[in-house]
Amino acid sequence: MRLSTRGRYAARAMYELALHRQNGPVSLRTISARQEISEKYLEQLFLKLRRKGLIRSVRGPGGGYLLGKDAGKITLGEILKAVEGPLMPVFCIDDPPGKRCHRSEDCRMREFWQELGRKILECLDSQTLEDLCCQSGNACAKES
Repeated sequence: MRLSTRGRYAARAMYELALHRQNGPVSLRTISARQEISEKYLEQLFLKLRRKGLIRSVRGPGGGYLLGKDAGKITLGEILKAVEGPLMPVFCIDDPPGKRCHRSEDCRMREFWQELGRKILECLDSQTLEDLCCQSGNACAKES
């Protein structure tokens, strides 16, 4: 499984917001410059992240973006799912009933793929933005 540019950039942008959360809103221009991601691309990502409540915008002078909730409550899994959609290693694991792969009933690999998917999600859902900030030695102070 390989994450797309969309997922990697969303994670980097959210990490940037988490690192500077004590300083108030962060502009797209600032995130773009620090993370070397185009502003246009960030706009597309932030639309999806905002819809999921992971970020919020502040208008006006000094405006920009803030985390939508505490950094300790936003997981890498949430971020990636917001911009990537389902994170299963193969498409047929997430197929709804009635649209399942014609081989799903006797697929000998299905259980393996499901277990792999669970482990991937478990790992991604166990890492918060706060954890990532602390691991890098930056901005580890818990929010009040």
